[in-house]
Amino acid sequence: MSISFEPMTPADADEVMAFLSSNRFPFHVQAAPETPNVRQGIENGRFWNADTQGYWVLSEGIRIGLASLEDLQDAGSPLFDLRLGEAHRGKGIGVEVLRALCNLVFTTMPEVRRFEGQTREDNIAMRKTFIRAGFLKEAHYRLAWPNNDGGYVASIAYAILRQDWENGTVTEFDWDDILI
Repeated sequence: MSISFEPMTPADADEVMAFLSSNRFPFHVQAAPETPNVRQGIENGRFWNADTQGYWVLSEGIRIGLASLEDLQDAGSPLFDLRLGEAHRGKGIGVEVLRALCNLVFTTMPEVRRFEGQTREDNIAMRKTFIRAGFLKEAHYRLAWPNNDGGYVASIAYAILRQDWENGTVTEFDWDDILI
């Protein structure tokens, strides 16, 4: 499977709106993005500004989703947001997409030391995808992610270090380094 990325530009606004409003994303803050909200985000530069760059995710040249690299002004540690179309989920493609995103970031951004993503605690598929792609859990933010019924769940942060990406390793750390 060949995963690649096509940078988004303002000319993609209508296609981004169509993609986001025609798919559900149950583990995102807006599970069912509505066109007016998507339009407002796009008009505010959500996918193309000094701090964010959006990309179409391509598999064998076919658009299967979108990814955005965020916090690009914090050159040492950008974040990402990934949204695959509903028809492409549950097929194991997420690991390949994450590995390809790492390749994109670490080969085109030499100043990046670490690459991070977050998901909800109940998004078990994405949490496993992070681990399979070489990411390590670094944080567990309790009741930090709003869900669609007005409640909150934990947000879990995963990251991969440049050195681990280069060496195919995972640098562990001691969660219990301070004992009382």
